[in-house]
Amino acid sequence: MPDNPDSQRHLVQNLLRQEQALHGADAVQLVETHISWLLLSGDYAYKLKKPLDLGFLDYSTLERRRRFCEEEVRLNRRTAPQLYLETVPVSGTVDNPCFGAGGPILEYAVKMRRFPAGLLLDELLQTGRLPARIIDTLAATVADFHAAAARVAADLPLGTPEVAGQPVRENFEQILPRLHDTAQLEQAQQLAAWAAAEQQRLVPLLRQRRADGHIRECHGDLHLGNIVLLDDVPLPFDGIEFNDTLRWIDVISDSAFLMMDLQARGRSDYAWRFLNAYLQHTGDYAALPLLPWYLSYRAMVRAKVAAIRAAQAADDLTLRDHAAGDVAAYLTLAASYAAPRRPCLLITRGLSGSGKTRHSQVLLEQFSLVRLRSDVERKRLFGLAATASSGSTVGGGIYTANAGEQTYAHLATTAEMILRSGQPVLIDATFLRRAQRDRFHRLAEGLGIPFLIVEFHAADAELRRRILQRSARGTDASEASLAVLEQQLATQEPLGEDERARCIRVDTEQGHADTRMLAQVAEYLQP
Repeated sequence: MPDNPDSQRHLVQNLLRQEQALHGADAVQLVETHISWLLLSGDYAYKLKKPLDLGFLDYSTLERRRRFCEEEVRLNRRTAPQLYLETVPVSGTVDNPCFGAGGPILEYAVKMRRFPAGLLLDELLQTGRLPARIIDTLAATVADFHAAAARVAADLPLGTPEVAGQPVRENFEQILPRLHDTAQLEQAQQLAAWAAAEQQRLVPLLRQRRADGHIRECHGDLHLGNIVLLDDVPLPFDGIEFNDTLRWIDVISDSAFLMMDLQARGRSDYAWRFLNAYLQHTGDYAALPLLPWYLSYRAMVRAKVAAIRAAQAADDLTLRDHAAGDVAAYLTLAASYAAPRRPCLLITRGLSGSGKTRHSQVLLEQFSLVRLRSDVERKRLFGLAATASSGSTVGGGIYTANAGEQTYAHLATTAEMILRSGQPVLIDATFLRRAQRDRFHRLAEGLGIPFLIVEFHAADAELRRRILQRSARGTDASEASLAVLEQQLATQEPLGEDERARCIRVDTEQGHADTRMLAQVAEYLQP
């Protein structure tokens, strides 16, 4: 059949008619996007690519559409194998087509298993049905996906600083002519200048990231609308198959899209929960200097798409106003990422079982902090997974005095790197010795940033109860036992009078402990 949109539209309408005849009109739906047709029929979904050449995407020939259908199946089976089944031909005649072989091949389609409506993460979030534990599962899913993804070959130009900056530049080139509001145009021009300067500043790190293997065959379009929750498991799907440059990217760029999408939808707490869980899995804290640049880029992608929608709305004033509102919102969000943050350093202090990790989770979500957990980083230093058992005795194995010194030194080095990148840091550790606390106080003083100790307390009997309960679950990085607690009680060094001036105390057995803690931290950190 001719490679033109009108001919394909006729074919698709006849496919719709055929499928409705087979399954009933109520069981079949046709959805059109700017680049594809999606025919939802019974238990399956069939996706046909439009014969378009948009520059960054070229589906202009039947052979190209076949190849990209096969690529879509290959790539998305990495994250959603139960959804992506095969590439199927559309055969027969234009007036009487069918899926499958049976005559001249007219078109190709991706055959997928259909899932129930209302299970996309953006839908779940909007209706208040997306619990925090799914964000944690999603972070682990994305981290595992990135770990397994293919690394770019050294002889390919993909992922170089020049190539990484190309879509950033193109975004501005494509949106600036579509902005007619003087203030928005000025804002976008300032962002374009910032993005170009930021890219030049980051060139050494961008090169290092590529050399270290962080440019991988990623998803490329990782937002909430492209993730479905099936059997309580979040499955990313509909990754980019049509453009190598947009798919072979730094893993932090892939993750930044999801983080930005959560913030755009008013859930900054979930965004920082996702980022921290992802970094805890990967240990890739070295990527954080790149985060603002990639977050701003992802927000500008959405601003550009909204600007295009506004231009296409024509006389539909409601649609045009909604799209124009999105343009303004995403420009503002992109600008927020370009604005320097005010770093600060918070450390916890408390015995095992006092609630440091649970309550510091609240802090990181509300104050947009990067958290380093000593229990996790200690095991990472010794080549262990976070929840793996080290088999150590009290004061032995990975818990010797020397191992403790290595752990706190690693935490300090990593914290300094993150702080210098402009992000505030929270260290989740016992900090029972004065020397440990002084090391981080000196770090904050050297950087000229606020420093705060958050001390957590609970009665000894409650500490013992919590430790036994945590050990029974066996799902936490901490290996603290009752014997460890007894040692801590006997050897801890209480805060000095000078330290109490920069400390808040949290009794984790009291009601509304988090509310009071957040208020105290906010008051301490206010400029």
